[in-house]
Amino acid sequence: MRTKKRTSWRSKLSAQDIVPAHLAVIMDGNGRWAKQRGLPRSEGHKAGSETAKRILDACHARGIRHLTLYTFSRENWSRPKDEVSFLFDLLQSFIKRELGKLVEKSVQLRVLGELEELPFATRQALRLAINKTRGGQSMILNLALNYSGRDEILRACRRLMTDGVSPEEITEEAFSQRLYTAGQPDPDLIIRTSGELRLSNYLLFQAAYSEFYFTDKLWPDFDEAELDIALADYASRQRRFGSTSEQVGTKE
Repeated sequence: MRTKKRTSWRSKLSAQDIVPAHLAVIMDGNGRWAKQRGLPRSEGHKAGSETAKRILDACHARGIRHLTLYTFSRENWSRPKDEVSFLFDLLQSFIKRELGKLVEKSVQLRVLGELEELPFATRQALRLAINKTRGGQSMILNLALNYSGRDEILRACRRLMTDGVSPEEITEEAFSQRLYTAGQPDPDLIIRTSGELRLSNYLLFQAAYSEFYFTDKLWPDFDEAELDIALADYASRQRRFGSTSEQVGTKE
């Protein structure tokens, strides 16, 4: 749902556990942001990179333990080659620039997607950052890179077969342990910017019971105030997971 009422998230949150343990974001609208200003798309991506930095810091400050950013989908390979090349150069610069802060704040970096298919220099920068932040305990930052939800599901199925798991032994837990997000909670809240109302092949298995927040703001314009609105909206919802509202209301 879209929420227009501007309420401080702190006025809504009475307990730390109301903050989503896992927030996932579809960062959409960089190109449109640039077009509206008569700028090349690359300037929109640069602005979006700065927004990602600010939102990462804001989520860390708010105690969100898992943050997943939809950074580059498998479908994005179809974009113009110069744009794809620029995106990976921008990602490398972002990782190199922010690595020290990630280590300082004890943020662990992970990649959701097929790392081996990325450009060599990008792989090297990511591997270095993953190794240096491996011990991070305060937050896990997932970058969905070269990612496809359908492909992730297919790969998990193949891993089950390779591991010799019989049909009778296949459970949700066994399947989940073969996803990129193994060992992490499913996203509690998924935010999508730019006014689009779709998942775009993002965390398809994991999003079964996720709450959604859609905003018309383009990603470079998404700020802490809008994040707080999304968090306040999430905090006001009753998550039933198949139960009735009365059942949920009586649970302690």
